Amino acid sequence: MVIKPTRRSAVAALGGSALAGAAPGRARSAEALSQRLWYRQPAVEWVEALPVGSGKLGAMVFGGVAAERLQLNEDTLWAGGPYEPINPEASAALPEIRRLIAAGEYAKAEALADAKFLARPRHQMSYQTIGDLRLDFPGLIQPVSDYVRALDLDGAVATTQFRIDDTVHRREVFASAPDGVIVVRLSASRARAISVDLSFASPLKSAVVVESDGLVLSGVNESQQGVPARLRFECRVQVRAKGGRVGGGGDGKLRIEGADEVVLLIAAATSFRRYDDVSGDPRALNLTTLARSAGQSWAQLLARHQADHRALFRRVSVDFGRTRAELAPTNDRIRRSPTTDDPSLAALYFQYGRYLLIACSRPGSQPANLQGIWNDKTSAPWGGKYTININTEMNYWPAEPTALPELVEPLIALVADIAQTGERMAKAMYGARGWVAHHNTDLWRATGPIDGAKYGVWPTGGAWLCKHVWDHYDYGRDLSYLARVYPLMRGAARFFLDTLVVDPASGALVTSPSISPENEHGRGAALVAGPTMDQAILLDLFDNCLKAEAILGPDEAFVAELTSARGRLAPYKIGKDGQLQEWLEDWDADAPDLQHRHVSHLYGLFPSDQIAIDHTPALAAAARTSLKTRGDLSTGWAIAWRLNLWARLGEGDHAHRILKLLLGPERTYPNMFDAHPPFQIDGNFGGVSGMTEMVLQSRNDQIHLLPALPSAWPTGRMTGLRARGAVGVDIRWRGGRLEEAVIRAGADGPVRLVCGSSGLLLNLRKGQTRLVGLRAGRLVQI
Repeated sequence: MVIKPTRRSAVAALGGSALAGAAPGRARSAEALSQRLWYRQPAVEWVEALPVGSGKLGAMVFGGVAAERLQLNEDTLWAGGPYEPINPEASAALPEIRRLIAAGEYAKAEALADAKFLARPRHQMSYQTIGDLRLDFPGLIQPVSDYVRALDLDGAVATTQFRIDDTVHRREVFASAPDGVIVVRLSASRARAISVDLSFASPLKSAVVVESDGLVLSGVNESQQGVPARLRFECRVQVRAKGGRVGGGGDGKLRIEGADEVVLLIAAATSFRRYDDVSGDPRALNLTTLARSAGQSWAQLLARHQADHRALFRRVSVDFGRTRAELAPTNDRIRRSPTTDDPSLAALYFQYGRYLLIACSRPGSQPANLQGIWNDKTSAPWGGKYTININTEMNYWPAEPTALPELVEPLIALVADIAQTGERMAKAMYGARGWVAHHNTDLWRATGPIDGAKYGVWPTGGAWLCKHVWDHYDYGRDLSYLARVYPLMRGAARFFLDTLVVDPASGALVTSPSISPENEHGRGAALVAGPTMDQAILLDLFDNCLKAEAILGPDEAFVAELTSARGRLAPYKIGKDGQLQEWLEDWDADAPDLQHRHVSHLYGLFPSDQIAIDHTPALAAAARTSLKTRGDLSTGWAIAWRLNLWARLGEGDHAHRILKLLLGPERTYPNMFDAHPPFQIDGNFGGVSGMTEMVLQSRNDQIHLLPALPSAWPTGRMTGLRARGAVGVDIRWRGGRLEEAVIRAGADGPVRLVCGSSGLLLNLRKGQTRLVGLRAGRLVQI
């Protein structure tokens, strides 16, 4: 295919018509430029295609000319079926594993855990793809001019537009959460110009039926790890054509000839109802979904979709500054970003991350997995699972502060599910009350240790998720929500009250067996007792439970037990090299990989606030030493975590250098997906969180304004952010200094603001707004 880029294609990419005459720089504001990805050629690789999603449905749009590919996903299409991965040998092996760890025989303990303690099966199920909807356009001639494909983040529409001779072809795709369908419109500037053959291609066992007005793919998922396939799925395409003819084209194809316009409605569903129920009827679900859209035109479907999307997306605006670099296609900007001053690329990445979270996590959907919702394989990288030793949590770091709290609901629902499956796991493996989840879970809510002892024997995954359960309350202050979810937190804490053991050297209470996620400590193993991360997570869990008890009315006996255990947790330690120790012993220098991707022992600095430069300076300095040793360059998500950590240390320029690494072509694909590599979406979300932390931090009962502003962003704004205590915050700065901040109270109470060395206490009532700024270096009301 020959594509000739022209000035008109650039104008179209920036939001005007392909025939518009306005100069790109004048046609679009800074805000619009920070909300559009665009390209001068179709996608060839999957990581060049553009994602749309409704929470439950996802599609990758390639933007081809003679052939278009829509790669499709439905969020409950996973391998296998309901299963209980309890290992009947685990409980008997536990005392000996603990004894070996206490005796310093870590390799033997790990070997025993590998043999007797892991879940059965040893691996969980994978997220799977439906396959592709193919659109072949016979008769489209070459060459093509004025080609552009784009993703409008504000409108949530992927568009492909090009000219052949005197005909302009336009193709638009969006995924509607309110209507539950993916919608495609094919249009052209000339009548009867659209002819297209529709067909399905699926890697799963399936069959295609051609109907008078559509195409139906039905099939089953795959078995994996010895777990039988139990899901049925269906994907149904309904065709609405204006003019022309619609009929079967043979070989499972539907042919549309000589139409003026074609609208496709795509519905997909599986038989999944919940993790232990696969009795659903996907055909009935799809027919019901399509029936709801029967009376709606393209314009009405688009309007409902955009109103729904914009109600979330437009809550936050961002501007980090502008240069002419922003006028280039997105893939060129990414390629040049390591050596180019392009602050609005960071703003684009920020809003793209928020767009992705809106597209892959909605109330009623599954949570965002390792790939969000987009995956073209039957065995996704790392199974596309929920890796809860960092990655799932990172997916949701930006949700509360960037005003997307509704999108956390699927994560809370997952915690409620694994509290049930994890209760059975806790009793069978540990003989404990409460519930436990290790380092991964899947659609079927498996909670056992998997993959290998050095990865999976880590019992604090569920406890970390409980921080999100608490944070959702802390940002919103909804007492009815807290009363509903607190039993999840209490159950997680109860498990550790039953399973913590006494460290023979210090007398502290510690987890055993456990690991510092995925990192070996230099004694032939990763298995250990009481890694720093566990102690930090438990400190948060116990503290948040005690806060909830005080708010809801305390159970005095439970509070006493919790308070006693909290006081006996092992403290943070600073090692001989000035580092924050990763383990109880000073082993950091002995670890085989000093630049390991995980920085688990720095959890207390971020996402927690146990360590802070203004509250615990010695520990913050030790964390800084550890972070320097780890290095800046790592996998995509690990760079994103480092970005947040350096922001918490108040080092904005260092944080910005790390952001440049994240935005460069080694860690960002042409479609702006995070490159682990391969694709893993947590880096996108961690990047959004890190940029937020550079401008606003909500920690230690204070709201910090511009705590890590880099010199690369001397003038800018972020509006619509949220802080703990149900506080809304808009921030504007100029010349590297705060110009003004708008503070909005969503609940009664004190609001403590900090900017540099100056502080200000506001006592606000719900609904009140205050404007603050710097005067003579002091933070004051304006």
